[in-house]
Amino acid sequence: MTTEQWQARKWVTMSELERVPPGVDPNVPSSARVYDYLLGGKDNVAVDRAVAERLLAVAPDARAVARANRRFQIEAVRHVARQGVRQFIDLGTGIPTAPSIHQTVREVSPACRVVYVDHDPMVRLHAQVLLADQPGVAGIQGDLRRPADILADPHVTGLIDFDQPVCVLMVGVLHFVMDAEDPPGIVAAFRKPMAPGSHLVLSHAMAESSPEAIAQLRLATAGSPAQGAFRSHGEVLRLFDGFELIGPGLVPVQDWRLTNDDHLPPLDDTPRLRLDAGVGRVPVQ
Repeated sequence: MTTEQWQARKWVTMSELERVPPGVDPNVPSSARVYDYLLGGKDNVAVDRAVAERLLAVAPDARAVARANRRFQIEAVRHVARQGVRQFIDLGTGIPTAPSIHQTVREVSPACRVVYVDHDPMVRLHAQVLLADQPGVAGIQGDLRRPADILADPHVTGLIDFDQPVCVLMVGVLHFVMDAEDPPGIVAAFRKPMAPGSHLVLSHAMAESSPEAIAQLRLATAGSPAQGAFRSHGEVLRLFDGFELIGPGLVPVQDWRLTNDDHLPPLDDTPRLRLDAGVGRVPVQ
């Protein structure tokens, strides 16, 4: 391990002491670190925990929804890999959680290649450390609101061949893109170069969530990168323009299943924080 990698690991593993890497403002919440806290992780700081606890106070099922979202992501990429797709771009990667995307898809085929993309500096440091010795896997710092920059990144062009099917993941990330930033246009920019048989894996916070949960999140994150936009079922469905939905379609994340082989217990009631999930496929002519 190089000195730079060791320094990165020190930053990453000591976040519980409120030490953060250069470029991270400990006074500004991060969506990746809030999600990490909801999943039971330790790579978060006080401001992230405050946002999460404010949400949990009005939506105590938010942890269960976060776990369901993670389960959806893993089941979806495993299915896509089983369809023969060997290329994956994970937009808004977040803090690494086991099993990772590359671990999951490489159980199907060791030939799978994965590019992780996130704009959070702490996520980039994780990628530098954890992926240093992983051929065919790369982590880059990038903003999905700038698709052209991501698609032109040498790590992407070096690993991803858009003449072949590719899977693009936008799991729990587009609700951090405001309407003025054109979420449909962002999805379309990634859709345009995708070959037939490619897939989009997406989940999104819904306007059908509890009004109290929406209000608390808006108050806690206003003006920060963690502020979110809650969209209706119809609005999220339009993000799949150009794709055909597979499986159960666009449904609450805890209900998205392709099989009954699932050990995650069902939620007792309708979640106060609602995420819908879907997988789209570029039609094969």
